[in-house]
Amino acid sequence: MAASEVVGKRQAYYKGRITAFVILSCTVAATGGILFGYDLGISGGVTSMEPFLKKFFPDVYAEMHEKNSHATSNYCKFDSQLLSTFTSSLYAAGLFASLCASWVTQAFGRRTSMLLGGAFFMAGAVLGALAINVYMLILGRVLLGIGVGFTNQSVPLYLSEMAPPEHRGAINNGFFFFVGLGTLSANLINYGTQKIHSGWGWRISIGLAVLPATILALGTLFLPETPTSLIQHTDSVHKATATLRKIRGTDDVQAELDHLIAAGEISKAAQHPLRIIMRRKYRPQLVMAILIPFFKHMTGIAAITFYSPLIFRSMGLEESSSLLSAVITGVIDVGFILIAMTVVDRVGRRTLFIVGGVQMLATHVTVGGILAKQLGDHGGVGKGSAYVVLVLVCVYVAGFGLSWGPLAWLVPTEMFPLEIRSVGQSIVVAVVLLLASVVGQTLLPMLCHLRSGVFFFFGGWTLIMTVFVILFVPETKNLPMEKMDQIWREHWFWKKVVGEEEGEEEEETKDTVPNDMMI
Repeated sequence: MAASEVVGKRQAYYKGRITAFVILSCTVAATGGILFGYDLGISGGVTSMEPFLKKFFPDVYAEMHEKNSHATSNYCKFDSQLLSTFTSSLYAAGLFASLCASWVTQAFGRRTSMLLGGAFFMAGAVLGALAINVYMLILGRVLLGIGVGFTNQSVPLYLSEMAPPEHRGAINNGFFFFVGLGTLSANLINYGTQKIHSGWGWRISIGLAVLPATILALGTLFLPETPTSLIQHTDSVHKATATLRKIRGTDDVQAELDHLIAAGEISKAAQHPLRIIMRRKYRPQLVMAILIPFFKHMTGIAAITFYSPLIFRSMGLEESSSLLSAVITGVIDVGFILIAMTVVDRVGRRTLFIVGGVQMLATHVTVGGILAKQLGDHGGVGKGSAYVVLVLVCVYVAGFGLSWGPLAWLVPTEMFPLEIRSVGQSIVVAVVLLLASVVGQTLLPMLCHLRSGVFFFFGGWTLIMTVFVILFVPETKNLPMEKMDQIWREHWFWKKVVGEEEGEEEEETKDTVPNDMMI
């Protein structure tokens, strides 16, 4: 049976609707995305500000103002391992923090992880704004990274578990909408603060990260825990029932509650979730947890988000023009994330993946061709060509905001059964931050050595991931998370994998589930 036919036959499993309480709770939780997005925008912006470079990265500053135009290639002006370490240290710290967050989230609930994330981010923002040397600056980045690790692990889970199945895509995409909003806010702030003549503009840019972190930390104190989490780490079915009735806006929640209780019992019996996720029956989820976030970074978004101001400066645009270009791409990003939120539960995840992938592939090839033809190692390109590249970058960002940006967080999160949900999300976040760290550390050397070929490099990966979606990613729209196992049994490839483990699954169930739970 074709996946589209299966999707078309899905009906609403549970009673309920989107309530104002759910919208308010998810909005507060989704501010965790602002933290991640704000840092993405700030790090790319402040590293193009001359006072910041002069204070912490004088070698890069000297290269920028080298009078001999033939001394340094356009593509190598910002190639500094120390500058790359400033960017990538956050993601390296976040990677390890996300693994710790898995245990915290499962043992103490989603709210605790979000609270810790907000607190660490506040501390990192303060330390970074007050930095007097590069060591304080990088330590602040590490604290920011710990905050990102905790929030990125817990917030998508919180949103998916609070949302009704038929609206889960839109609500979960709210996380990435706030990521885009955070990036846009950072770009606007950078554009304003670079005009401050005292040279302290970068301190204001970094320090203002305290505001969203405070909103998340204080707001989390008033959020309810998700019914799924209440059942998973407490024995209070009464609290879970009361919360479920409140967030669904109906008293008829027994069907959903029964499924949550059943999933909770299996989860409590699963003592070693990291070992469990390695089993064949969870092989599809493990593959998606690794490859989808891996492919997200191989779209080349890091080249746009982290370093677009630097790239535009390499093409000859002035400091203020390059930062304004980042603002424009940020507006496009937020706009198309909103479109994705509107249509994702109607057209499905696969369609958006494919459309966005084709769009990004086309722009990578076109931008790479223009730069290869017009931007050599020295000199520059005309303003007309620079603005053509800016338009193409906007087209690329639109494709990313429509597809791999929000969907790379949504799709893996909704695929995990409860017994491996926390550890699965930690793997997703760890891969995201690992790739962000690697790309952040290597992108400037890649730009220096591959030159315009870096766009063809990411274009090749975009082609590969689009083919992967067409062949191996099933549709998940409108299906409850507790029923998600059926998509693997209906998929042309994955049914061969999960269908081979029936005997093994029975033995594993006997080993992990107490006798009084066996049917």
